[in-house]
Amino acid sequence: MSLVARHLEANGIPTVIVGSALDIVEYCGVPRFLFTDFPLGNPCGPPWRQDLQRVIAGQAIDLLGNAEAPRTTLRSDVAWPSDDDWRPRYGRVKPEEIERLRKVGEERRERQAESKRPG
Repeated sequence: MSLVARHLEANGIPTVIVGSALDIVEYCGVPRFLFTDFPLGNPCGPPWRQDLQRVIAGQAIDLLGNAEAPRTTLRSDVAWPSDDDWRPRYGRVKPEEIERLRKVGEERRERQAESKRPG
């Protein structure tokens, strides 16, 4: 999306990226970025939380009109609901799953390599 935003901007269409991968999006150099400290895949908040989603969308629209310089990042003050602490379980792999996941990864890499072979 970062590259798409840069292309749109180069063609006169203003953009705002709303996302959770601060380091990656800033590295790509998007024109305007609203950072939400939420789990990846949920930049506008949890599903069915229209109240939070409206606030975040409003912040993005405000950023579109108020950014004073290129590559502006605004950190949203909206917090993930406290009744769902996602951080302890995010990206966690249970010890008993390590070997199974390693095997799944190896199989996937083999399939990808096979699909790239000519003929």
